[in-house]
Amino acid sequence: MEMDIEKRTLRKVSWRIVPFIMLLYFIAYIDRVNIGFAALTMKADLGFTASMLGFGAGIFFWGYFLFEVPSNIVLHKVGARIWIARVMVTWAIISAAMAFVTGPKSFYVIRFLLGAAEAGFFPGIILYLGYWFPARYRAGVVAFLMAAAPLSTALGSPLSAALLEMNGVMGLHGWQWLFILEAIPALILGVVVFFYMTDRPEKAKWLKDDERTWLVGVMNAEAASRATTAKHGIVSGLANPRVIALSLIYFGTSAGLYTLGIWAPQIIKQLGVSSMTVGLLNAIPPIVSVIAMVIWSRHSDRTGERTWHVVLACVAAAVGLIVAAVASSVVGLIAALTLVNIGISCAKPPLWTMPTMFLSGAAAATGIATINSIGNLGGFAGPAVIGWLKESTGSYSGGLYFVAGLLVMSAVLTLLLARSQKASVSTSNAAAH
Repeated sequence: MEMDIEKRTLRKVSWRIVPFIMLLYFIAYIDRVNIGFAALTMKADLGFTASMLGFGAGIFFWGYFLFEVPSNIVLHKVGARIWIARVMVTWAIISAAMAFVTGPKSFYVIRFLLGAAEAGFFPGIILYLGYWFPARYRAGVVAFLMAAAPLSTALGSPLSAALLEMNGVMGLHGWQWLFILEAIPALILGVVVFFYMTDRPEKAKWLKDDERTWLVGVMNAEAASRATTAKHGIVSGLANPRVIALSLIYFGTSAGLYTLGIWAPQIIKQLGVSSMTVGLLNAIPPIVSVIAMVIWSRHSDRTGERTWHVVLACVAAAVGLIVAAVASSVVGLIAALTLVNIGISCAKPPLWTMPTMFLSGAAAATGIATINSIGNLGGFAGPAVIGWLKESTGSYSGGLYFVAGLLVMSAVLTLLLARSQKASVSTSNAAAH
């Protein structure tokens, strides 16, 4: 009977929540990285250098960094429904404003404001999932959420390439149409969030009474079991050494993710193919990575193992970047980028199950936001260094090696974190005896 209600409730919760949040993240990721495609023509139209493009694309994450923690604290207090609706409407308006950039300064300002507007969205969703899904199901659910990023690249790449063909329509450049039209779904969905999302299981009128009672009971029991060991306060979420370690691990994976999102179209384009072909080729690696990620994260949930699932994935992505740096054929480059996509996509779901193992309440809100905000600065470092080195050396290789090094750092830190956690558990067990 218990198993029956568990299956019934979680199936209903999954169908209600998971496809919807995947759609939200799908749109968020397109608006975050469509600069990579816009740049195929925008760069020449506005006279941007590679370092200007890399810096402007990456400065988004400084806005994100500064406003992430305050945004997640507000979400924890006012509820996901109101706050995520606010976030989406704001970023839609600013994303559309990218169409009116006239030079480097306006480019930098609007990208920074876009980061500030979107701050709190992703960690807010991670926190939200922690309200609805017991810990043993979380990596699988996060995998579906994370699948939206590669899927948005797979579907968004050909779409973005097609929108570039609207060059001259109503006197606008193709890249201007790209920014305007791709901002509209976020605006519409921001309104939908306000009416569709339910803040907590206690308020879920779409669950039967026994389902709601079961879910609230399970989630409260989990919170109570963490009460003796988990940190709860805002300062605990900010100052916890494990939070800082996870932030640095996430830094490497973010550098890899946004290197792909922002520079992969440019790297493919240099092999002499058309923009439309770039769109089609850039869609191949993420399709493969989605399948790999779902299998990998389910294996992580089934075995309960997190550390090696993160480590091996980071190492695979680093190897892929090194191969991409020396690839001279389209087939070799796409194969290397596929390996990078698989590695980065597979690392993230098991990584995101770690914070809620030792944080709860306000500490979970601030801890998750801290990991995401510091970690996402990798989204600044990777693309910016690649742009700078491309301009200095004329090649993407040095930048790709740099990002591969950051991913190796993530793998090493994950192992060190696991070792320190084992040591602290052994110490506390010894003290108890």
